[in-house]
Amino acid sequence: MPEHWPQTITVAITGASGSQYGLRLLECLVRAGSRVYLLVSQAGQMVLQMEAGLSVPTRPREAEAFFTDRFSAQPGQLRVFGRQEWTAPVASGSNPPDAMVVCPCTTGTLAKIAVGLSTDLIDRAADVTIKEGRKLILVVRETPFSVIHLENMLKLARAGAVIMPANPGFYFNPTGIEEIIDFMVARVLDHLQIDHQLGQRWGEEPG
Repeated sequence: MPEHWPQTITVAITGASGSQYGLRLLECLVRAGSRVYLLVSQAGQMVLQMEAGLSVPTRPREAEAFFTDRFSAQPGQLRVFGRQEWTAPVASGSNPPDAMVVCPCTTGTLAKIAVGLSTDLIDRAADVTIKEGRKLILVVRETPFSVIHLENMLKLARAGAVIMPANPGFYFNPTGIEEIIDFMVARVLDHLQIDHQLGQRWGEEPG
């Protein structure tokens, strides 16, 4: 295990549809050598079961072993924290991650972050990320957006967050759902400044 990881990224998976985006992002971050702090909401666990067929253990240490094995992470590279684990590094500005991604992000989570309502570790981690001037990316998954949703997104954008709705493009003529997922994950990785080979970039000739 390296003494110092090149960067630390917090990933939160909430109960919006699109859990495959979060799983693929985790896989890519681990492969890139980043240290990952993972937070999964209760609804997020349910959606992972529904959409990906994954029975994620409820206890953080068991969930940590589950994801470490699934993504072949190095020892200590992928850590999982409980929803009320206030002693976790992400709960304090004295030890913030380099960036945080909520993927997918429910509009309920969006609202709590927008008003600073830290009722669980996901909300608190996002609050810390904003106040410490680190990058916060919110992959919002909902349609249509209400005025409330749009106002919350505008408020967070003004606070420095990146609002990245799960709106994949189709100009590259995807042939399967995996390519559609990779399109969105590639955009997240671009904003995290992490190299990847997840697809053809605009203006490039096919390889």
